[in-house]
Amino acid sequence: MANDTATSARGRREKMAEEDTNAEKFKEKANTYFKERDYENAIKYYTEALELNPSSAIYFSNRSLAYLRTECYGYALADATKCLEIDQNYIKGYYRRATSNMALGKFKAALKDYETVVRVRPNDKDAKMKYQECNKIVKQKAFERAIASDEMKRSVVDSLDIENMMIEDQYTGPKLEEGKVTMRFMKEMMECFKDQKKLHRKCAYQILIQVKELLSKLPSLIEITLKETEKITICGDTHGQFYDLINIFELNGLPSETNPYLFNGDFVDRGSFSLEVILTLFGFKLLLPDSFYLLRGNHETDNMNQMYGFEGEVKAKYTAQMFTLFSEVFQWLPLAQCINGKVLVMHGGLFSEDGVTLDDLRKIDRNRQPPDSGPMCDLLWSDPQPQNGRCVSKRGVSCQFGPDVTERFLDQNNLDYIVRSHEVKAEGYEVTHSGKCITVFSAPNYCDQMCNKGAYIHLSGSDLKPQFHQFTAVPHPNVKPMAYANSLMQMGMM
Repeated sequence: MANDTATSARGRREKMAEEDTNAEKFKEKANTYFKERDYENAIKYYTEALELNPSSAIYFSNRSLAYLRTECYGYALADATKCLEIDQNYIKGYYRRATSNMALGKFKAALKDYETVVRVRPNDKDAKMKYQECNKIVKQKAFERAIASDEMKRSVVDSLDIENMMIEDQYTGPKLEEGKVTMRFMKEMMECFKDQKKLHRKCAYQILIQVKELLSKLPSLIEITLKETEKITICGDTHGQFYDLINIFELNGLPSETNPYLFNGDFVDRGSFSLEVILTLFGFKLLLPDSFYLLRGNHETDNMNQMYGFEGEVKAKYTAQMFTLFSEVFQWLPLAQCINGKVLVMHGGLFSEDGVTLDDLRKIDRNRQPPDSGPMCDLLWSDPQPQNGRCVSKRGVSCQFGPDVTERFLDQNNLDYIVRSHEVKAEGYEVTHSGKCITVFSAPNYCDQMCNKGAYIHLSGSDLKPQFHQFTAVPHPNVKPMAYANSLMQMGMM
């Protein structure tokens, strides 16, 4: 009997040792994929390692970083928290959790983790610097809340004297013609940007003031009708990749009344030519108000711009005042677009609850920073999933919705399918939910590291069947993505 017990115990130990060895092999395989920037496979093998050894803080920490790289901030936060539950002395876990919270705009929660690291490592200069940087953001946010009053808030436009803003003699770049955007101006501006030159600040302000006025008159849900002979091009995220945007126009033709475009949000952040992208898009919106459409993405928001580079880029190339005006303009971007009453386009996806109608979308008061929940939040943040029902979002905001959710929404609103963006896809697009949920992403080799194709969609009024066109990344000047991002986000992703 004693021998049987000893043999059984030895067998269990040998099995556990074998599982630990296999778990380490999976971890090493995951690490290799991570180094190759294949984060999906890295996540897959970290998960297999965790199935064999669910008490490893290191495995949870590593998978948390892989989730951060794929923008699954909710999952990254959960893994970092689990890591610290297993080993509260594992310092990397605090860094991972702080970065996850920073990405979600939860700066106070991030500050607590940086405080813990500083307390444990009082002589660590890196920890102290991150704590100070995060503390500065928390104080800045508190100050902004203290002075903010929506009723009393003055627009930046009220403090600008555009008429008396001088254009210096030595400036040789493009200028608006009698204060108006023309096709000649647009072509000159794009050439100017290609050469890494700046548009004069007066011209930039003129574009922003005019596009704010134009967008503020639009409804939250844009509704258009394509005739049988007409088509529209739908593009997904461009994320500050200006040279890839220019490539789209070279492949597909410049925007015109006979070549309309819809850009589906996330024009800025991450890519370091976001100003060039957004001024080009805003310029075309002014030139072609009824043939060039822009919808808001989750990155046309203050928190995202503060962390992922657009705010830093505008301040570096122009001024903090100009960023504030961009923020005002972004709040007026429409949230969704319906084509021929049959195809609904939005940046993120469908809703956390059933029963949302197109009329509900028309009624959204969008001139604000997005709330943490509700239809406006969902339109910017949600993602599809293959299984039925809904579940907590991998991003930590909004939800994930299944094929049955899509089916019910389309039936209730007499729609055929939805087009959304928001997610990197290896082929530049993906068709899911039995053809009723299409994702399009137009930033190839996203962040110079994902090796994905970009894509855009042609929709014809005759049949509304999507035609997909793929393209690859083109070279750009040697300015790395995230060059203007918050230093905590840059370091936290390392």
